[in-house]
Amino acid sequence: MRDDLALRTDYFADPGAFAALVDLLRDIFGIDIGHQSRFGGPDPSSMPLGYFDAAGRLVANFSAFALPLMVAGRHVRAAGFQSGAVRPEYRGRGLYRDLMRRAFSWADREGFEAGILLTDKPALYEPYGFRVMPQSGFRAAAPLYGQGTGRHRDLSLDDREDVLLIRRMLASRQPVSARFAVERQAEMFLLNASLDATIRLRLLEDCDAVVAWRMTEGRHLQLLDIVSPVVRTLDVLLAAFGLPMETVEVRFPPRSPRLARRVAGDDRRLCDDGQGTSGSGTGRTIDVVADGGILRRHGRRPCQSRSDLADDPDKRLTAAACAHNQVTAAAHTRLP
Repeated sequence: MRDDLALRTDYFADPGAFAALVDLLRDIFGIDIGHQSRFGGPDPSSMPLGYFDAAGRLVANFSAFALPLMVAGRHVRAAGFQSGAVRPEYRGRGLYRDLMRRAFSWADREGFEAGILLTDKPALYEPYGFRVMPQSGFRAAAPLYGQGTGRHRDLSLDDREDVLLIRRMLASRQPVSARFAVERQAEMFLLNASLDATIRLRLLEDCDAVVAWRMTEGRHLQLLDIVSPVVRTLDVLLAAFGLPMETVEVRFPPRSPRLARRVAGDDRRLCDDGQGTSGSGTGRTIDVVADGGILRRHGRRPCQSRSDLADDPDKRLTAAACAHNQVTAAAHTRLP
């Protein structure tokens, strides 16, 4: 029975209700999405759906939001799904299933062509038309550029001017890949970067780019996202980066032919000339499989190359781009 609960939708205009979502996600997952207040507030495209108790406490939630994608060279109007949680004492009452159905129905009515979420429980969503999409990265040996000669500096999300700069860059960004990438999602980028202390942001001034990155053990550079009006070739970006590195891993589908060009020398390619995750050819491509993403298709409009996204290995490329991918994915995370 739900007589003791009130269903609320589109409630982000109410600061108290948004604070209740912050409390719910902190209690269930240990994450603080209250950081969004520093970045201009929650995503205005969001459609949150939640059940509140008589005291105004949010006990169950599931949210949808606009997540424009570039897929196989085509603009796809996609929805992202996130912030799904139920307090333990309210589980087993069908609240989550009800909120999911409402969110999916909203996305269908709004005309979204596809839907994406990131989860470690894919079986929960497969009955609603979701399909698992493996996440892949591309890794290769990288030249040692020393400290580099380009102008660069690290950015801080605690610095208001840096946040404004990042938002301006995100507003004019080019999709980092024509094969699978988020087109616009400033709120997710900023939130994901704030939630993961291992993600660093660097401004490459000569490349007019903001790069989301990690440096792991063994001087292994992970490029999570590149925010720029013009995405440069990888060798140009690495030369401007200003850090020595042994290997580089790209967490988004390489743009062919630009990001598929040589890193250095005839045998050091980031990928094998855009041949996807096959690992064939002369390159040193290594497929790196991360947590699975989920793709759900919406609507009745035909989408070129969409119907076989889960079957064509060149298109089965990951919801990670959402996380910066992916970031955000949906999960940032999830990352490019």
